[in-house]
Amino acid sequence: KTTLLHLIAGMRTPSAGDVHLDGRPFSALPTAERDLARGQHMGIVFQTAHFVRSLTVSENLALAQTLAGLEPDAARIESLLTGLGLSHKLNARVDALSVGEQQRVSIARAVVHGPGIILADEPTSALDDTNTDAVLDLLRQQAADSGAALLIVTHDQRLKDRMADRVELTLNPTAA
Repeated sequence: KTTLLHLIAGMRTPSAGDVHLDGRPFSALPTAERDLARGQHMGIVFQTAHFVRSLTVSENLALAQTLAGLEPDAARIESLLTGLGLSHKLNARVDALSVGEQQRVSIARAVVHGPGIILADEPTSALDDTNTDAVLDLLRQQAADSGAALLIVTHDQRLKDRMADRVELTLNPTAA
């Protein structure tokens, strides 16, 4: 499942075939162009949070907006953190957060720039039921607001009943 997300995000190159983004062979683009397109059009929630540890929560989110070619929007950042129950962590350093808080901040970082595609790898694995509901609501709302596609891959059985509009996909790598 993680490999699938990495292929879609252009972080890995397929050994056969192509990944297309907006009708273009995304997987065939040079690395720098894939990186730029990913930063502008995709939001990715990794299984393990990755941050610039020397920055605060708000600075990490502002950096994500800057890398997407946007001006940092403090109101948007605060709104996302409020929706995730983290407004009190706005100026905290990310290395001072719990694992669950880091997971929620990584979700805010993935959607702060309004991407067209949101890819989430186990976004609720470190969260309790209340925060799982908040995260799912945020991901769905952000996808709806920006007309984005939302792809969540997970083993978290709690999501089974919470995801009403889902498509389950089984991949057969040997099929033509």
